[in-house]
Amino acid sequence: MKITIATDSFKGSADSLAVASAIEKGIHRVDSSVICDKFPVADGGEGLLETIRQPGDELIPVRACGPLFEEREAFYVRRGMAAIIETAVISGLPLVPQDRMNPLETTTFGTGELIRHALEHGCTELIIGIGGSATNDGGIGMAAALGARFLDSSGNEVSSAGKGLAGIRSIDMTGFCPLVRKASIRVACDVDNPLYGTTGASAVYGPQKGATPEMIADLDDGLRNLAERTGKETLALEPGSGAAGGLGFALRAFCGAKLESGITLVLKAIGIERSLTTSDLVITGEGRIDGQSSRGKVPVGVAKLAKQFGLPVIAFAGDIGPETENLYQLGIDAIVSTTNAAMALSYAMAHSLELTEDAAFRTWHLVQTVQQSVQEYRA
Repeated sequence: MKITIATDSFKGSADSLAVASAIEKGIHRVDSSVICDKFPVADGGEGLLETIRQPGDELIPVRACGPLFEEREAFYVRRGMAAIIETAVISGLPLVPQDRMNPLETTTFGTGELIRHALEHGCTELIIGIGGSATNDGGIGMAAALGARFLDSSGNEVSSAGKGLAGIRSIDMTGFCPLVRKASIRVACDVDNPLYGTTGASAVYGPQKGATPEMIADLDDGLRNLAERTGKETLALEPGSGAAGGLGFALRAFCGAKLESGITLVLKAIGIERSLTTSDLVITGEGRIDGQSSRGKVPVGVAKLAKQFGLPVIAFAGDIGPETENLYQLGIDAIVSTTNAAMALSYAMAHSLELTEDAAFRTWHLVQTVQQSVQEYRA
């Protein structure tokens, strides 16, 4: 029997390949003859570069601005004339200490610096993964790094963070990097939220970035103001504009970028379809699976592709949230929790790999039992 294992990382505890390997170990404790074809997968967020980097690619180091305006080392991948940029590397949530999480104060300026560096060093095709950001600045930090000026009523530049959005009264694009318009920019986007509103960037993702209810209201008003000042209110309401705290909107509005499903782009790049043609089952997963997983996350993306090959799909998750019943209509056949008892989140994250291995061990006993029962019935 052959299985394709394609999981996301369990954020904060284990990368995607380690998770896949833990699943393989659990299965092999039951049946060592099972062939496990493992693929690390990302949906445009954390781990994108690790997932799609190929032999011969060049890793380009850059000193750039972190999410709290601190200078830090970052990098992107260069492949010929193409640059692959991961927002999480320089503007990501893991870069912000727990006690400083506040989307009013974080910026995508560093992401803009990586874009500018790639363009100024000859890259004409950009692939940008925008998941996993710590930001809710509407992408004005990114645009400012490329030369846009966001001005208040006195003609002064506003902060390139979330707190600057509400004060924007005009936008000066005269100094914007001209190389942007000569490049092809594709954005790997893992969500379909609009820029603002009840399903917008601030309301849905603000809390996980440290936003209080009061902050969410202010940030949402600020994003609405940004859309009005750009004159692109229609674009702001399109799916994906709310990704990465509005970075999806800014890349479209200021850079002419095209948003693509991050998981679809990645699955095509890693060549997983070749494995699916000879597999009997697919296993996927992520750290937390819930109703939001339907919005372009790894498990559903993998499941939809697996169904094109008529394959059953099992999803592993450290935490199973509400509204998962909707996922059974999207290609996932079973959802398995990796936690086996009541435990603190800190413990679960610290022991995620052994818990995942144990869950795979238990699950494969069940799979094997069903197989044997079916064989006996048919006999």
